[in-house]
Amino acid sequence: MSQDWIFGIHAIEGAIERQPETLLKLWVARERQDQRLADVVADAQSMGLAIEWVAKKTLDEKSKGAVNQGVMAEIKAAKALNENKLAELLERAQQPLLLVLDGVTDPHNLGACLRTADAAGATAVIVPKNNSASLNATVRKVACGAAETVPLVEVTNLARTLRSLKEQGVWIVGTAGETDKTLYGTRLTGPMALVMGAEGKGLRRLTREHCDELVAIPMAGLVSSLNVSVATGVCLFEIVRQRQNV
Repeated sequence: MSQDWIFGIHAIEGAIERQPETLLKLWVARERQDQRLADVVADAQSMGLAIEWVAKKTLDEKSKGAVNQGVMAEIKAAKALNENKLAELLERAQQPLLLVLDGVTDPHNLGACLRTADAAGATAVIVPKNNSASLNATVRKVACGAAETVPLVEVTNLARTLRSLKEQGVWIVGTAGETDKTLYGTRLTGPMALVMGAEGKGLRRLTREHCDELVAIPMAGLVSSLNVSVATGVCLFEIVRQRQNV
């Protein structure tokens, strides 16, 4: 059985609440003694999870210097889904909302996008199998539990996947800075896939060509673009706002 790690209180609380069956063992720093961590340990003990008390230095080494808040969990390695599962996810969703990330390679950005997708009630996040960050401990840490709740679907050919989504009645909306059509002036209701490009490069040509329409976030300052995870939040919650007002 392949194993992985999650670290930080938020991520572990999320796993205990939503996917306790994935947890194998909890590692806790002896140096940290506070109620918040004690609550996490108590929850883990109540479900029969083994607890290993170690020096904080040990956790820092295991998390490769990342902020771990004095607690880590050894878990069954979660696997991203493939395109074969996408049709099943669409069938179960009354009004699908998909987030497509084209070339987002920074695990911090992927984790932040998963967290935002969870908050917005997204059906799934879709990424290309190549040229994308993978589901690792850093992604789970930043996602604060959302990596365990939002399906991450890796697809071999993103353009082909977008074509398939269109055939299934999903409207494809891409983001591009040069278009005159704004996010707030576009109707964003119904089954939808929001496509976000990588910082700097934006959407790849083939991805762009498979979008039904392109929209831009109005920018009033000197900065020409937003971080992809921030832009994702702006766009997803405009979709949520419009859906709630239908």
